[in-house]
Amino acid sequence: MSLLALLLTVLVAILHVYFLVLEMFLWTRPLGLKTFRNTPQKAEATRVLAANQGLYNGFLAAGIIAGLALGQPVLVTFSLVCVVAAGTYGAWSVSLRIFYVQAVPAILALVLRAL
Repeated sequence: MSLLALLLTVLVAILHVYFLVLEMFLWTRPLGLKTFRNTPQKAEATRVLAANQGLYNGFLAAGIIAGLALGQPVLVTFSLVCVVAAGTYGAWSVSLRIFYVQAVPAILALVLRAL
């Protein structure tokens, strides 16, 4: 695997740790409100759902990190494919912006890992 592929794979993991923090801990705070374009009322009403979503993003990051740490490329690939699936569904169901922020980096990582 090239250094660029490794760096992009690690970036995807870092992004998902960041998503975990945003959704689990900052959802109702100014950064979370701004990032997700929420009102305080809507954020408070959806706080528990967002925390659950953040936990899933953490699992995606954990899969990538564990796969890299254990030298298990199949786990890394599976986790990246799950990121692409989640980003694609998020783009379809919520906002196309999710595809670019979440799925595109994972797709690029997968392509570079395959070379």
